[in-house]
Amino acid sequence: MTESLRLAVVGHTNTGKTSLMRTLLRDTTFGEVSGRPSTTRHVEGASLLADGEAMVALFDTPGMEDAIALLEYVDSLAPPAEHIEGPKRIERFLASPSAATRFEQEAKVLRQLLASDAGLYVVDARDPVLAKHRDELSLLTSCARPLLPVLNFVNQPESREAEWRDALARLGLHAIVSFDTVAPEIGGERRLYEKLITLMDAHRSRLERLIAARQREAQARRETAARLAGELLVDVAALRRAVPAEPPEALQQALEATHAAVRRREQACVDALLRLYRFRSDDVRAAELPLLDGRWESDLFSSETMSLLGVKLGKGAAAGAAAGMGIDLVTGGLTLGSAALLGAIVGGAWQTIEQFGGRLLGKLTGERELSVDDAVLRALAARQQMLLGALEGRGHAAIGPIELGQPEIRRWREEPLPDAVERARGHPEWSSIGTDGVREDGARDLAVGELARCFAASETIALPANTTPRYP
Repeated sequence: MTESLRLAVVGHTNTGKTSLMRTLLRDTTFGEVSGRPSTTRHVEGASLLADGEAMVALFDTPGMEDAIALLEYVDSLAPPAEHIEGPKRIERFLASPSAATRFEQEAKVLRQLLASDAGLYVVDARDPVLAKHRDELSLLTSCARPLLPVLNFVNQPESREAEWRDALARLGLHAIVSFDTVAPEIGGERRLYEKLITLMDAHRSRLERLIAARQREAQARRETAARLAGELLVDVAALRRAVPAEPPEALQQALEATHAAVRRREQACVDALLRLYRFRSDDVRAAELPLLDGRWESDLFSSETMSLLGVKLGKGAAAGAAAGMGIDLVTGGLTLGSAALLGAIVGGAWQTIEQFGGRLLGKLTGERELSVDDAVLRALAARQQMLLGALEGRGHAAIGPIELGQPEIRRWREEPLPDAVERARGHPEWSSIGTDGVREDGARDLAVGELARCFAASETIALPANTTPRYP
């Protein structure tokens, strides 16, 4: 294979060059992103990999701050009778004293572009097209390297995307890509690489390998995320805790302990999803269900949470009184009472006794059993669905927390719970809550897979329509 394709990320100061680097690298820690101008002062590089091999070397560069004055200076370096164009014109500037003093930042940009195979010219599409931008492009195109304009922040209401496309076309730049680094569209990264292919056909094989690898990674990430949510739902649906009839405070203690256990299990799922998508624990904040510093602030078991999600609490008085914990008097969906259990023993229904006997015998001694109410399971699933959708649509350049609104979650709010949830209720051994984990179980694995497909197939796997990321 040839060496990595070298791309210089260039443009005016504060247009989102480092933001583009972060989102393409899926790295929230790369460089510094802020609303202040001239944040990047030095060239910094990183690689895009495909199957462990570096395909593209990206170089973040400082912003060009005074292109108008620089262009005048560059023109002044050539004697009137001498006609110098292209890279030699830029090289003469780089050899001048001003390249190390007054125009030091611009010199870093042009030097890196000359050393690269092509450049990504990042534009803040919210800015008006001004003379300074035309002078920047005059200097950059003098480096004689293919230049792909990348229109950033196009999802903002004040975007001037059409104005920029028209201006760039008049300057001879017709290959243009829109790529919002804060809230990139699904497929946006692929389109960026495809546009590069049109400019650099010699690198087609390398870029196509990168596209294929990124698609595989994205699909694997979505499948893993959906499975994490499916495992959470199975764990909570299968959870059952026996509560003795005496002393009276035993029920309250069991309720509090079970609530805490479910909250910890949900938080573990949230943490795993953030790691999977390579975000930090403080990158998420919900609008109506605040998740601050990686913690769900709104209680999963509160009636307010249910109301916000449009989920109705169970009909049983016990479910409401226990704040989302159903007091299951007959377990497993059976309608056997004490007399029926005695009849089964007398009748020799040993298969029934073997499967449910221990739990039903507890009823004879006054023992009760706690399980999570359906309404809580619905809220739990809806919250994970919202988070999955937001993570899928968030760029790693966003500097504000993820804002989770209330997307369409009809699947979990109104439709019957999937059969896998009902099966899990009859298998308390499937729950890892309060244990060191569960042994391999093919039936449990099938249930998790079914639920994972429900999460992955939902229409809210993409960015919710009312999610508004914060822009620099």
